[in-house]
Amino acid sequence: MGWLSPIQFTSGLYREKYIARGAALYLCGANIFLAFLLKLSRHHLAALAAFLIWGFFPIPLRWLAGYASGQILFFRILLSLLILLLLHGLGRRAAVRQVWAQWQAASKAERRSVGFSTVIGGLLLTSNWLLFIYVINQVSVQAGSFAYLICPILTALLGFVVLGEKLRNNQWLAIGLSALSCLLLGAGELRSVLMSLVVAITYASYLISQRRLQGYDRLVLLTVQLVLAAVVILPLAPLLGADPAAGFQDTRLLGVAFILSSLFTVIPLFLNLYALNALPSGTVGIMMYINPIVSFALAFVYFGEAATGVQGVAYTIIFFSVLLYNSTLRVRRR
Repeated sequence: MGWLSPIQFTSGLYREKYIARGAALYLCGANIFLAFLLKLSRHHLAALAAFLIWGFFPIPLRWLAGYASGQILFFRILLSLLILLLLHGLGRRAAVRQVWAQWQAASKAERRSVGFSTVIGGLLLTSNWLLFIYVINQVSVQAGSFAYLICPILTALLGFVVLGEKLRNNQWLAIGLSALSCLLLGAGELRSVLMSLVVAITYASYLISQRRLQGYDRLVLLTVQLVLAAVVILPLAPLLGADPAAGFQDTRLLGVAFILSSLFTVIPLFLNLYALNALPSGTVGIMMYINPIVSFALAFVYFGEAATGVQGVAYTIIFFSVLLYNSTLRVRRR
């Protein structure tokens, strides 16, 4: 079809035709996307929903940008713990009894291992939450997104160092490319990349520490870890800038903290656990990248952050390393 004159385009006949074509294309795309979703199992949809929710986590967190990171952490831990205790009391008593029975039936060596991993995991998770809150509110959303983008690759590296897990050549290449992207980002703003690395290392270390807890209910152990975190953080509250007494009188803080604890902590954890009950961990691990990709999009589109040319090259390299690393995983599963 040739070019239309302004008169033709603005005439009712052609305007209605183009509107109809646009609507048809939109409906076609929507139907294709809906068909794709319908082909996914409930477990795939649960994992997809969990990582999409976590991807939007910076939005409510930024609502509390004026608060100390320790204050936000204190109420996120407290409210998450209360929600989990309520859920266990109402509908998960069998899971709690099962974990207790496993603990009683375990050998002394297993008890020590489980206890140590649970305590270390609780400390690492608390540190990760505190650092992530600080990075998102005081550094940039890009830095927080970058941390979780490189986290699975760092987890593989820690698995090699700590657990002696094997890595293939392509995986080593992906790790090298990730290191190169960190060097490029560090050349522009060293503080941001160091904070990203610390956030990534604490969460990767947490994941490694939980490898020894296979077979135990994840949410029950998370509840135990949050109990330990609450015990640790309460006496340290003044050092972290937290003021529990003032926080309990702040309806804005309590409201947003409840959203962070329920919608962005407990609910996606349940969805993730439900997905892991039926899907291979590798499948869920690949879907984990939805989280930082959504956050990256928010950094530029919603929060209006900008990236330099060097940062753009670094982000391109890390995205390529992620693809390279996960293509290796798919080959190995065949």
